[in-house]
Formats: sequence, structure tokens, C-alpha cells
Amino acid sequence: MSAATTDPDCLFCSIVAGRVPADVAGESEYSLAFRDVNPQAPTHVLVVPRRHVANAGELAEVSADELGDVVLLARTVAEQEDLGGDYRLVFNTGEGAGQSVFHAHLHLLGGRSMKWPPG
Repeated sequence: MSAATTDPDCLFCSIVAGRVPADVAGESEYSLAFRDVNPQAPTHVLVVPRRHVANAGELAEVSADELGDVVLLARTVAEQEDLGGDYRLVFNTGEGAGQSVFHAHLHLLGGRSMKWPPG
């Protein structure tokens, strides 16, 4: 990953670079998965692109391959966690939608029954 695709002030960029420790659940060429420090379900993993982009919409615009890789890694982690195909994938885009770290990230939630609507 080149310096142009990271933000030195971004928590998730620091995790991707190894400067901030995380409980890594999986990784691929374009993505890193790690356990959320404030889990909302028995399994709560964040899957982030290694490239710094603000949100999922921006990631789709710059690289559909990388967006696809985030989703594929989430599926791989769900299989490793024995979720049996029952899990939720969530992108929050923008502060009003609950995004608190402005580096695109996918929440993988599982291990309990999910309610609808979610929030």
C-alpha cells in the first residue's frame, strides 16, 4: 500500500499498518478483518480495505474489486467463525448513519438472532 492511500491520523490505517494492535480475524490482499472492541453481537468483526477511503460508496467508486474483496473476506471469516450462513453485513456511511471512524468498514455480526428493522 502506498503512502498516498493511507491517512496517518486514521485509526484503521494505523491498525492496517500494525502500529495499533488488533485481534485479527483474517486478511487478504486488499482487506483486513479484526474484532470490534465494542462488540454488538457474539461475533462482531470489522472488515476494512487496506486503502484509506472514507466510506463504502467511495470505495465502490475507486475500486469495485476492493469492495468485493471486503465482502468476500467477511464471508470467509463468517465461515471460520461457524456462523452457519446466518450473519449480518452492515456498512454505515456518514455520521447520521452511525459511522464513527471515517475509513470504510464492513461490520460482520453473528452468533445471535438479528431483529428487523435494525435501528
